[in-house]
Amino acid sequence: MTTSYPWQAGTATAIGSFPGDDPAEALRTVLGELPELPHLPELPARGPGADLTGRTAGLLVDLPVRVEPSGWRFSDRPGRDTLRSRDHLARDLDVLEEVAGGHDGPFKIQVCGPWTLAATIELRHGDRALKDPGAVRDLTGSLAEGVAAHVADVRRRLPAARILLQLDEPGLPAALAGAVPTASGFSRLRAIEEPVAEDALRQVIETACADDAAYPLVHCCARNVPYALLRGAGARAVSVDLAVMPGRDDDAVGETIDAGVGLFLGAVPAADAALPPLKASAAPVRELWRRLGFPPAQLSRQVVVTPSCGLAGASPRHVRAALKRCRDTARMLHEAAE
Repeated sequence: MTTSYPWQAGTATAIGSFPGDDPAEALRTVLGELPELPHLPELPARGPGADLTGRTAGLLVDLPVRVEPSGWRFSDRPGRDTLRSRDHLARDLDVLEEVAGGHDGPFKIQVCGPWTLAATIELRHGDRALKDPGAVRDLTGSLAEGVAAHVADVRRRLPAARILLQLDEPGLPAALAGAVPTASGFSRLRAIEEPVAEDALRQVIETACADDAAYPLVHCCARNVPYALLRGAGARAVSVDLAVMPGRDDDAVGETIDAGVGLFLGAVPAADAALPPLKASAAPVRELWRRLGFPPAQLSRQVVVTPSCGLAGASPRHVRAALKRCRDTARMLHEAAE
C-alpha cells in the first residue's frame, strides 16, 4: 500500500506546549529545531486562556466560557475570560504571520478535541458537559465551526504551508471507560459509547478539514488509545507516547500502520531529565517496527518522532535538547533504512 504523507522521511516535531510566555521566542525555537515540521507553540504559563481547554474554548462559536475556582464553565455571555483566550490566540497568530509567514512546508496547529473539552468544561450549574448528551452535541457543533474558521485563518497567514490539524484527546480513553469523575468527585460519569465518540470526532475533522483544508491527526498520550475509533473518525495520523504503549496494543497498532495511518511516536522524555544515548532513543521505535513485521524502509516515511508529551513543564535548556534529540533520532532511523 502506497500512502503519501505531508512530511518528508526522517521528520520530527513536538506535541504543542512550551515553557515561557514569549510567543515569538518559542516560535523561533520551533522553527530552528524542527524545520521539517514546525508547529504553533502553546504557552500555558501565560495563565487562563492559554491552557489547553481555555485556548480552544476561545474558538467556540456562540458558547462563551468563564473561569471558576473549579475550572472552565459555560457562561451566558462573553466576558473577560473568553476575551483573554481570544487575545492570546490572536497575538500568537500575529507572531506566526510575522515570523513564519513565508513557510512553505508542513506546519502543525493544535486544538483540544471534543471529548477532552466536554470532560473539562462545566455546564452552568456545575456538572461537566460530558454528563449531558445535548450539551456535548452543542459543544461538538460549535467546536467544529470554530476550528474550521481557525484553520482558514492560519492558512491565510501561511499561504504556502500545508496545515496539519492536531486534535488533543488525552481525556478520550477515560470518557470511553466511564472513568471521568463527577463534579463532586464521589462518582464517575457514564461511559461514552464508541460509535458516539467516533461520530463527534468525525464531525470536527470533516468540518475543519473539508476540501483538504488541513491534514487531521489525533494526539492521545494516555493509555488505551482507541486506534480503530480514531481511524474511523478520519484521523490520518495518530500521536501517542511510546513509553505507555502496552504490548497488547500490537494488533491495533499494526492495523493502523497497515491502513497507511501516520504514527507520531513520543520517543524522547518531555520532562527535565538526562537524555539517554541516541541509539537508546531510537531503539523502542525500531523494536516496535520489528515486532510488528513491517519493512524497515517504511518506518521513516510513516513515523514522525516527537517528545513523549507537551514540553510546558520543561526548562528551556531541556526543550532545545529534547527537540534536537527528536530530530537526530528521526534522521538516524531514516539513514538506517536507506
